[in-house]
Amino acid sequence: MRVGIKVLGCPKNEADCEVLAGVLREGGHEIVFDVKDADVVVLDTCAFIEDAKRESIDEIFSFVDAKDQYSYKLVVKGCLVQRYYEELKKEIPEVDQWIGVVDPEEIANALEKGTDLVPNRPETVYRYRKRIDLEERPYAYVKISDGCDRGCTFCSIPSFKGSLRSRSIEDITHEVEDLLKEGKKEIILVAQDTTSYGIDLYRKQALPDLLRRLNSLNGEFWIRVMYLHPDHLTEEIISAMLELDKVVKYFDVPVQHGSDKILKLMGRTKSSEELKKMLSSIRERFPDAVLRTSIIVGFPGETEEDFEELKRFVEEIQFDKLGAFVYSDEEGTVAFNLKEKVDPEVAKRRQEELLLLQAEISNSRLDRFIGRKLKFLVEGKEGKFLVGRTWTEAPEVDGVVFVRGKGKIGDFLEVVIKEHDEYDMWGSVT
Repeated sequence: MRVGIKVLGCPKNEADCEVLAGVLREGGHEIVFDVKDADVVVLDTCAFIEDAKRESIDEIFSFVDAKDQYSYKLVVKGCLVQRYYEELKKEIPEVDQWIGVVDPEEIANALEKGTDLVPNRPETVYRYRKRIDLEERPYAYVKISDGCDRGCTFCSIPSFKGSLRSRSIEDITHEVEDLLKEGKKEIILVAQDTTSYGIDLYRKQALPDLLRRLNSLNGEFWIRVMYLHPDHLTEEIISAMLELDKVVKYFDVPVQHGSDKILKLMGRTKSSEELKKMLSSIRERFPDAVLRTSIIVGFPGETEEDFEELKRFVEEIQFDKLGAFVYSDEEGTVAFNLKEKVDPEVAKRRQEELLLLQAEISNSRLDRFIGRKLKFLVEGKEGKFLVGRTWTEAPEVDGVVFVRGKGKIGDFLEVVIKEHDEYDMWGSVT
């Protein structure tokens, strides 16, 4: 059969679906990239927060509406199904098949049988199979583990992804070797919490061991690590990231807040002062290190005083990149039952205020690159400019760099930065 795949949600979903595409092709099926050519459309969903759930539902109805025109079978899979299977099956009977969080090989078997498949225990990791690139891009997300045992009070993910499960260093290395042979120039390691990697398999935080193994592989490429839980970001992990030459000095550390009261309510263990000390130490050792974070505003009990503490925290740290999100009240979490809910309009105002502050900080932080030469990875072209990123930006969540010069997708070039705005930079090939 001809199968089209649409991916929503996090990079882990992207990695899962590329493995699924590989399994399907290996089984004799054809992967198509236009819905009108598909016999079956597989829609992967997200259930992390309200906005993600709403986007997933909207996409389901969009594909339902197009079924009559294109005559495909609609299969909805992933986190939303794992979390709300019974409700979805009852409310949206137009969907032909429902599949939860399952091993790609089992998904392929279920597609062939046409039966629903939603396990009681999610199957979040699996042995490596040959992937198919669903996007023409020079980077790839590699899922090193999934699930989480951390217990943040606002997070619903353990309820539908389960506890931590890691892949072996050998299996991950095999996947990365194949991706490098296919021409990938950036390997982005993702998990629910990358600092937890290996605890279940090796009885220790094995991220430094994994990084050393991947760093030893031949070729010119970047290794980027995302989702470093601040409470468990150790000196050993920081040192490995700073010392290994292929690991970019980019620290994605979602602190979530800067008020000690709110951090405690969130189930976090490090105080704001401990966070400042840790993040400052990274900059002291590598002044150009990029610090990225995520912040939740409007958490239950957050007062104006707490918000002002958060702003002072952000101003003091001077994060290079920052994402700010309005708290999403998720059933089944500890925070769902907390009192003193923040009015949504107040939370939205705080989000906008924080993002305005961060725009000023981002603009100031980018000043240090003016006139400097940076390594640049070409991802495409827009008008007269090559478009891509330096090591200081992660794809999809950060700004981009526009460069005058010649190059093709996947080239590493040396560029001189000429100007910037709050998030993007412009330069030229040296």
